[in-house]
Amino acid sequence: MSVTAIGFIGLFALFGLLFLRVPVAMAMLVVGFFGTAAINGYTAALTALGTESFEISVTLTLTVIPLFVLMGNLAGVSGMSRDLFNAAYSWVGHWRGGLASATIAGCAGFAALSGSSIASAVTMGRVALPEMKRFKYGDSLATGAVAAGGTLGILIPPSTGLIIYAILTEQSIGRLFMAGIIPGILLTCLFLLAIAIVTKIKPEIGPVGPESSLVEKIKSLRRALAMVAIVVATIGGIYMGIFTPVEAAGVGALLAFCVALYRKSLDREKMTFVILQTLQTTATVFMILIGAHVFIPFMALTHIPADMVSFLVDLDVGKMGVILLILAVYIVLGTFLEGLAMLVLTLPITFEVITQLGLSPIWFGIAGVIVLEMGLISPPVGVNVFVVKSVAQDVPMGAIFRGIWPFWLAMGVCLAILVAFPQIATFLPDTMFGT
Repeated sequence: MSVTAIGFIGLFALFGLLFLRVPVAMAMLVVGFFGTAAINGYTAALTALGTESFEISVTLTLTVIPLFVLMGNLAGVSGMSRDLFNAAYSWVGHWRGGLASATIAGCAGFAALSGSSIASAVTMGRVALPEMKRFKYGDSLATGAVAAGGTLGILIPPSTGLIIYAILTEQSIGRLFMAGIIPGILLTCLFLLAIAIVTKIKPEIGPVGPESSLVEKIKSLRRALAMVAIVVATIGGIYMGIFTPVEAAGVGALLAFCVALYRKSLDREKMTFVILQTLQTTATVFMILIGAHVFIPFMALTHIPADMVSFLVDLDVGKMGVILLILAVYIVLGTFLEGLAMLVLTLPITFEVITQLGLSPIWFGIAGVIVLEMGLISPPVGVNVFVVKSVAQDVPMGAIFRGIWPFWLAMGVCLAILVAFPQIATFLPDTMFGT
């Protein structure tokens, strides 16, 4: 049997395992191991498994993952997420759809601490959904805002998705973090615009709330300063060259811990919860990376990625045509594949195409992550939609999916702008690190 045939059998097996709800890390690990064994023997497969597992475990750069995850979990239990939502609400709550806008702003701020879409959706959902229900917001707008706002966690640094992309493509984590800032702000503004348009068309789904006094607004901002200070210290420290991403993660985790201690919000139960959540998330990410580093060499042995790269590069559609084709495939795959799984499975092909076309890998990382965001709220998988459903159990799934479409279109607009003007992503990293 040819190596190409073995490769296709492996791909079918992988998709079959994913369809059966086998975790993506284990699916890649199993297929990569047995595929390598089928081509080079079990000794080579065992060697690859042991070597890759060890190398991933001792990679210093990956220290950013548990530290940033810890920072986000500490921010959640210390009430900083609620403070940020309250601050946003005090300033924009009296607008039509103001609570939904405050939710988006809160998600954007919390994303800068958590780096996780799911964590952002769960945390802000628990804070914002009861408030929007109290003010009689439409279920579709309320849940759609939480689901879409949560996706900002994978774009605004520190992003777990960007870290995994950096590791798999050997790119600078610092450059990718800087590249995500302006697109993250742009997407946040487009989400706010989507809310304004929707509530203009249907005012009843986003009623006007009470206006806070200037004193209340200032008090709410003062309460949220702790979170703002941590974000400025970590991300600003990276931009100024004071910290490496690993050092910034350590500083951020320490500051979040100090805030939690100062607020007396850490008892034994909460500390145990924070530690277990951090360990669980870190272990999941590390298993995905180990699985990817076993699966990707197997695919390289089959020559399938190289053949696909040659096919795409030779297409007579120009650079822009190839880019649009790749992004379109990503959008389709996002409707039934989990985001990180899609990233890991496609990068051996798409990244090589991007480099051969002479395009910026930093820009492509941001564009790819935005497409992943679209997949997080796209039916039928839509991981963030199911996360929001777990928080808003009384809201029908159909109502949640109806609510995400304005935000999904806003993501499409953001992606189009980024494709037309790639400098939006590359400006900050080029300013900081040089071209």
